[in-house]
Amino acid sequence: MSRTVPPRLAILGAGPIGLEAALCAATLQLPFTVFERGRVAEHVRRWGHVRLFSPFGMNATPLGLAALRAEQPRRDLPGEGDHTTGREHATAYLEPLAALPSLRERIQSETAVVQIGRRGYLKEDGVGDARRAQQPFLLLLRGANGRERVEEADVVLDCTGTYGQPRWLGDGGIPAVGESSSRPHVAYGLEDVLGERRSAYADKTTLVVGAGHSAATTVCLLASLASQHSATWVVWLARGPGSQPLKRYVNDPLRERDLLCGKANMLATRGDGSVEFHPQTLVEAIETAGPDAGFLVQGRSGGEQKVWQVDRVIANVGYGPDTSLYRELQVHESYATLGPMALASALLKHAGSDCLTVPPQGAAALRNPEPNFFILGSKSYGRASNFLLRAGFEQVREAFALIANKPSLDLSKKR
Repeated sequence: MSRTVPPRLAILGAGPIGLEAALCAATLQLPFTVFERGRVAEHVRRWGHVRLFSPFGMNATPLGLAALRAEQPRRDLPGEGDHTTGREHATAYLEPLAALPSLRERIQSETAVVQIGRRGYLKEDGVGDARRAQQPFLLLLRGANGRERVEEADVVLDCTGTYGQPRWLGDGGIPAVGESSSRPHVAYGLEDVLGERRSAYADKTTLVVGAGHSAATTVCLLASLASQHSATWVVWLARGPGSQPLKRYVNDPLRERDLLCGKANMLATRGDGSVEFHPQTLVEAIETAGPDAGFLVQGRSGGEQKVWQVDRVIANVGYGPDTSLYRELQVHESYATLGPMALASALLKHAGSDCLTVPPQGAAALRNPEPNFFILGSKSYGRASNFLLRAGFEQVREAFALIANKPSLDLSKKR
């Protein structure tokens, strides 16, 4: 991108990827603003009690570490091999990054990006026309007080993630009967059942839906709670047919992941204790009378109709991208993952692969038909679950190589 005047950047989201993008923009002396719907590291804070699989060295960058040490040479940081919780990572790394003088005045928290458009253009206008790229983006923003305003940007980097967009419980990906009205009373994230949410789950029967690492984490935490509160019971439902819900990797280098998978599979298969596991199970209907009124859940398990009466429901069924932000932009979406098509196509050959084996896909895969609009981080993977933070950090470098028109850009050498 060659411009006499530096492009104005809008970075959406102040999580790990958004803050890395902000740091890159500051290092290149590009004008930027970060818009964050909640607080800095909002999503990380929401699951802050959970320990990351990947060590700290994979969740920080040379650029970020150098910036922190330049500001405070004796700063106490986790070791490269340390496994921090989300809350510890936010406190030790993300919050200090956001507080750097080069970033803190550029971050607008409690500011939601409602939608993005192009000045003078609708979605269907100017297809393939270079003049479209000459007009600025328009960002409709809404502050904490509910007031709205519009700001312009020349480049937009959407780093908003997916954690705030849970998927539905029902068969076929649609809401189960009654789920829409029950949604305020269902937990769709990673509940802190051993901490601040302990009283809500102790000596209760909880139905957990899902067969990924989030569901495994929830089940293991509830099983730990049951060891201290004997009336605690867990009904675990998974869509797949396997008696062991979690896939394990031979000589898994992510030891924390392997320990979780081993423990969860043991709880699913041992047939005693506080967990009953139901594979090949689909949720068809859910009913509740309101907060703390319990749930009646209907489904099919192994082809038979089942009904469960439970106190709590936790739906760890995955997350998806909020594509409504760019409905008026020319973004080619994957019909399978809802991620941007160029990247989704590149990732297709790695579908189902271990996240550690997915290589960078290159800067070209980040381009969209909408010029200067980039989707980075977990949102760029859409519904695919094999995303690692280090992949997002590499995306940031690749995006800024395009923005600065420097293919071999390496910002870590600038500090």
